[in-house]
Amino acid sequence: MPQRYSLAAIILHWAIAALLAFQIAVGWALGSLGARGFALFQLHKSIGITVLLLTLLRIGVRWWKPRPAKLEGGWQGALASGVHVGLYAFMLGAPLTGWALVSTAKVKVPTLFFGVIPLPHLPLPMASHGLAEGGHSLLAWIGIALVALHVAGALRHHVLMRDGLIWRMVPGRSTALLIGLPALILIGFLLGRAILPGAVPEAPAAPDANAVEAPVEDNAVEAASNASDNAAAPAANETAAVAEEPAGPPPAWAVQPGGKIGFSVGNSGETISGSFSKWTAKIVMDPDHPESADIKVTIDMASASVGDAYKDGMLPGDEFFGSAAHPTATFVAKGAEKTGANAYRAHGTLTLKGVAKPQAIRFTLSGSGTSRKVSGSASVARLPFGVGNGDSSTGLDPKVMVTFSFDAKAQ
Repeated sequence: MPQRYSLAAIILHWAIAALLAFQIAVGWALGSLGARGFALFQLHKSIGITVLLLTLLRIGVRWWKPRPAKLEGGWQGALASGVHVGLYAFMLGAPLTGWALVSTAKVKVPTLFFGVIPLPHLPLPMASHGLAEGGHSLLAWIGIALVALHVAGALRHHVLMRDGLIWRMVPGRSTALLIGLPALILIGFLLGRAILPGAVPEAPAAPDANAVEAPVEDNAVEAASNASDNAAAPAANETAAVAEEPAGPPPAWAVQPGGKIGFSVGNSGETISGSFSKWTAKIVMDPDHPESADIKVTIDMASASVGDAYKDGMLPGDEFFGSAAHPTATFVAKGAEKTGANAYRAHGTLTLKGVAKPQAIRFTLSGSGTSRKVSGSASVARLPFGVGNGDSSTGLDPKVMVTFSFDAKAQ
């Protein structure tokens, strides 16, 4: 019977194999999970670093106790040696390129090794992010191919050649271990698939007006004017001249399905854009008498998304929205003023993360009668609310542009 590997080498071999199977199972799905995949991204990184450390230990064990002699020469032996070298390159390269990918991302997402030990970012230039991302993906597919070749070679020796080669990686000639150890690989893969979040149910055909999703429409001109609006005195709401008395109480307006609230912020020369998928609005206003306006908008801060799992996972945290302690943000305004044809401005109060500050919004109305289209924007200073107060926010602009659009019907 061929000489066996050391017990340490055997344990490391099967442990790394099971972890790689888990990584492959999870990695296939991460790109499509969005915000739901944030915790899995963190676990994926921790498992990757574990594979890197175990591989380094495996190399040390191999140097300390050299592997048994080869049983086959020729091109078959050369292929087997090449696959082994490739597997080591994969086990080292995949975690390192993943680490580089995270380290060069535009938004630095902290990595805690299994939620405990902070993992520093590699000192790499941001320009290498694309290379790291492409390399990580390529290595994953190369690794899958190498594992398949490795398994095929082991089965060839055990089933066709019957030379007992596979027993070198089994502690003792135990049939139970011969079955149980490879089963760890299947268990690792199935476990990776089992912990994936379930599919998100599709929205109903007629969604609630309070649950909407939208991209952001940037408007730099309105942002600049809103900045000056925020500094104006709230008493400006009462300066508009009223040509005539209203005929009756102002109508209440119901927001229709399909509305949008979005946000965008500059980040080191680029723009991060997102939206809130859950919000409500209570609006009372006579467009001909804007001073009658009574507006309250409530936003579910946990519904914020920028379409990237890493960033989405950070948004509910204390560095940004702190949604666990402050699940909603509200904007309340009493009265508005007309600033042009179908154009209005309202001064009110924005409450975010438990902080209340004056805030102005601009909006326009189109349509007539009981149906109106509403669109507008606001420029919000994030720092007074403690939004973006950590190391990963250093590149963010001080002001966030918020835009909104929706249809409303008079009740």
